[in-house]
Amino acid sequence: MIQKTELNNGISLEYLDQGEGEVVLLLHGLGSTRADWDFQKDAFSEDFRIIAPDLRGHGNSSRPSGKDAYGIPKCAEDMKLLLESLGISSCMVVGFSMGGAVAFQMAAEYKDLVSKLVIVNTAPDFNALGEMGEQMIKDRTQLLRSEGMEAMAAKVSEGMFPEEKQKHLRKIFFERAHQNDLDAYYHSFITLMGWGIGEKIRNIEVPALVVASDMDYTPVDLKKSYAEKMPDAKVVVIQNSRHGVTMDQPEQFNKAVLKFLKS
Repeated sequence: MIQKTELNNGISLEYLDQGEGEVVLLLHGLGSTRADWDFQKDAFSEDFRIIAPDLRGHGNSSRPSGKDAYGIPKCAEDMKLLLESLGISSCMVVGFSMGGAVAFQMAAEYKDLVSKLVIVNTAPDFNALGEMGEQMIKDRTQLLRSEGMEAMAAKVSEGMFPEEKQKHLRKIFFERAHQNDLDAYYHSFITLMGWGIGEKIRNIEVPALVVASDMDYTPVDLKKSYAEKMPDAKVVVIQNSRHGVTMDQPEQFNKAVLKFLKS
């Protein structure tokens, strides 16, 4: 069921609440919505209660103005307040891309809230991506300023789903990505690129699964290197997959994640 609630920090969040049992919080990627989980929601809700929100600045949730209204810590606080409003004291958190950054922040700052952690095609320190990060900032800023949100949505969709057989996925993702408010997208992106948890990753003691696509733009070795810093983390590599693994390889992804959540 689709719900909407206003948090006590003034942010309004729309979210999917489906299924019964232990709670799994599903956090989507940058410039997207809870629709990132369309291929997971039915499979996961057979055994769990899933909560899948649109993060601030995205989908049908609040789009506050100004850079200071965005950032991974603010998104993590939103999730804390959302869970509190629903009477949920602990849950398993699955975060994809920017949602993975929010999941990391939750596990680092709100330890009692997170019982298990699934990190999907992301990193704990976007502020330490070096030349790759600097190039991303330069390219995306230039594209947004010169051609706007539609061009950005087209570029991201093409990169995620470049194959002819993925044409339908590319179209579906473009349709939701191009509806982003440009300022909200830009502020979400810029604050993400300046974010990191640093050595706090070593204090994330909950069981963690790091999901890595073999053709993601962030390499598998990067995921393995940060997983080694976590006391109880393991890595699973999804084959024939790019960044949008929840969509391009849902069967492999669902099997690996459900096995971990049920363990």
